[in-house]
Amino acid sequence: MNMEKEMAVLALKALDEKKAIDVKVIDIHEVSVLADYFIIASGSNSNQVQAMVDNVDEQLSKAGYEPKQIEGTKSSNWILMDYGDMIIHVFDEENRLFYDLERIWRDGKILEMDEFLAGSEE
Repeated sequence: MNMEKEMAVLALKALDEKKAIDVKVIDIHEVSVLADYFIIASGSNSNQVQAMVDNVDEQLSKAGYEPKQIEGTKSSNWILMDYGDMIIHVFDEENRLFYDLERIWRDGKILEMDEFLAGSEE
């Protein structure tokens, strides 16, 4: 498994541990030079959003992956975690609907978390 996919799998499992809602992976490597993957997840409130971000950061750090940048604060409704080839967007549900990144990046390949994880086991 390549490094980007390994990072994404670790992030998805960390989000799932904190009961992330409606997790999607958008493979954008063919449509953008920004990153290979966007991961988008929702939490039901700001505490859950922060717990998801903290868990992703902790799990990826343990594996040796450090973020280039994290945008947003503990009280934010949208936190962006930039790991270079992977960008994670964690929203509260209302802001996720408002910004609708899935629509903006519809030219990428949008996968449900389970689809992506099943494909990574090959």
